[in-house]
Order: sequence, then structure tokens, then C-alpha cells
Amino acid sequence: MLTGAAAAAVTTALAVVIAGQVADQQRDGSAPQARGGDDRADGGAEAATRSQTRSGQDAKPADYVTQMAQVFPLDPQLTASGRFRPVGGDAAAPGHGTVKRYRVDVEEGLPLDGELFAEAVHKTLNDDRSWAHGGRYAFQRVASGDADFVISLASPGTTAKWCAKSGLDTTQDNVSCDSAATERVMINAYRWAQGAQTYGPDKMLAYRQMLINHEVGHRLGHNHAICSRQGAPAPVMMQQTKFLTTDGVTCRPNSWPYPTGQ
Repeated sequence: MLTGAAAAAVTTALAVVIAGQVADQQRDGSAPQARGGDDRADGGAEAATRSQTRSGQDAKPADYVTQMAQVFPLDPQLTASGRFRPVGGDAAAPGHGTVKRYRVDVEEGLPLDGELFAEAVHKTLNDDRSWAHGGRYAFQRVASGDADFVISLASPGTTAKWCAKSGLDTTQDNVSCDSAATERVMINAYRWAQGAQTYGPDKMLAYRQMLINHEVGHRLGHNHAICSRQGAPAPVMMQQTKFLTTDGVTCRPNSWPYPTGQ
């Protein structure tokens, strides 16, 4: 009986010592850590973060055509600061025709990419389907100094003010104009951002090219034209923002003075 009691006492004492050691390890954090699901999840999160970082570093900005195909939000009633800043810098005239020097201005406060606008103007005007066709003109962009005209991207309110200087009302259809009494060819930022029903949201690139060619066409001395043959490409000087039909004859949207390049 005494031997059994002694054994029981020893067992109890050992249990107390072991329990105390476990408790001490838990308090000081020295207990071995399980290598279970939580650790794998943390490792997975770290790997995902590294992957996302690499993906972000590898991502490239959308190319010109992709950006020009996008519709951008803009308030049709917006009047921005009224102050302009030049964008795009100098760009040589690639052709051999009569050189037209122009500057690109963007109204401060517009939530639009001015550099994209400047790139679009230069590429459009110097395209062989545009007014540069056949060596007629070569368009040189200047950052400062003398310019034959200034292509200006402006809010609807500011566009209306500059067009009114030339006796033109752009408020009814929120359109653009060549303010001929001034140096400015005014491109309405609402139309640049949103397009027109005549082209729809899937033809934004073509619409923006038409917008540039049409208003610069006025600066070069061209008047409005009408659709004269059913199903033909609309003349670029037709008021395509407003309509594609005149006298019951409907044309197709067209961005270019010389759409075939011939």
C-alpha cells in the first residue's frame, strides 16, 4: 500500500512539473509552432502580393488606338477655368507641302488627357487622308512662338465663349467651332469625351478624327457640305455631329477629306 501511494505521489508531482513547463513555454512564446494551414495561407498571400507587384510593374499603358476608342465622362454643362496651357511640345511637319504651324492648348481643369489630344491632332492632320493629302499641307506643332492657329480643347462653357467672339452659337447642340475672328480652333471637350449619336460609342476614334478634320477644314477655308448620294461617305465638312441625312439622303460616317487616300 505504501509503495502504491508513493508511486501515485511521484506521478502527480511529475504531472505538475510538466504542466508548469508547458505553461511557461506558452507565456514566453518558446513553444514549438504548428506548421499548419495558417502558415501556408500566409505564404500564399505573400506570393500573391509578389505576383501582383510584378504584374503591376509589367503592365503597359493602353496604346494610342485603345485610348482613342474609349468614351470619357464629362459634364455637358461644364465650364472650366478659362485658362489655357500648351501641350505636346514641338513636333516636326512630316510632309513637304505648305507648312502650317499650329499650337495645341488645353483648358486647365479639364479631366482629360491633354497629351493624348495633342498626339491625336498631329497624327490626324498629317495623315494622307487628311488635309496633308498629296503634299498640299504639312502641319508642324509648336510649343510656343508664332502659330497660324491654335487648336484648343475646352469645356463646353469656355468653347461657347470663344465661339461667340466670332458670332457662333455652340450651345444648342454643344458643338465645336472655328472661331475665325480669333486664333483658336475650338474643340468642345464634351464632344471629344462623349462623341455623338451619329457615330455611336463604338466609333470614338473615327469621330475624334472627324472632329479635328472638320474644324481645321474651316480654318483652311472650307465651308459646310451636305450628303448628296445615298450610302456614300459623308463629306468631312458635313455637320456630322448633328446629322448624316440631308433632303432624305443618308451618308455613312466619314472622318477624312480624302477617305481613300487618293
